[in-house]
Amino acid sequence: MDSGTLLSFLALDLLLVCVPGADWAYAISAGLRDRSPVPAVAGLVSGYALHTVLAAAGLAVLVAGSPVLLTVLTVVGAAYLVRLGWGVLRAPGTPGASGEAAGASRRRVFLRGATISGLNPKGLLLYLSVLPQFLVVGGAAGQEALPVPAQTAVLGVLHMVCCAAVYLTVGLTARTVLGARPTAARAVTRTSGAAMLGIGAFLLVQKLATL
Repeated sequence: MDSGTLLSFLALDLLLVCVPGADWAYAISAGLRDRSPVPAVAGLVSGYALHTVLAAAGLAVLVAGSPVLLTVLTVVGAAYLVRLGWGVLRAPGTPGASGEAAGASRRRVFLRGATISGLNPKGLLLYLSVLPQFLVVGGAAGQEALPVPAQTAVLGVLHMVCCAAVYLTVGLTARTVLGARPTAARAVTRTSGAAMLGIGAFLLVQKLATL
């Protein structure tokens, strides 16, 4: 893979990651409620690490080729978003207001992030429709291209780096800007919860309507 291909993928991927969605909502919520958004962002990135492994192993294509399995994964992910969004709406909290034990809280926040991104249909779509466009098969004359699984892994890692940079920035910015404004922080957290709930509900209705 040449540097031009990598830069083109990086530019497109960065644009996609910068589009607000469930990941953004969770990063904002974690940035406002927890001492640090790092565990939440690490969880989100680990979910995409799973997508990368599945894509490199060719399993993502198998999932996409099974409508039943894809529907189940989408419904489970959407239902989890609805549950999580409703919980945020009921108890929006303020910066540093979590009363849980630090270790338990970090583990829970990490697992929530991994579940959100791991079951995110948008992530699966990226690995199935966008990423393959940047894979080089055969290579130029006199040059041998990396194996497709290796190329997939490289592009997946680039995506994870983009996610980490953008979501950390989002979480830290939310905390810095709204940390001293409890009322505004609570309103933004509620908005994040509403976004998660809305995205989850939309996916649920969309999928269930096709059954």
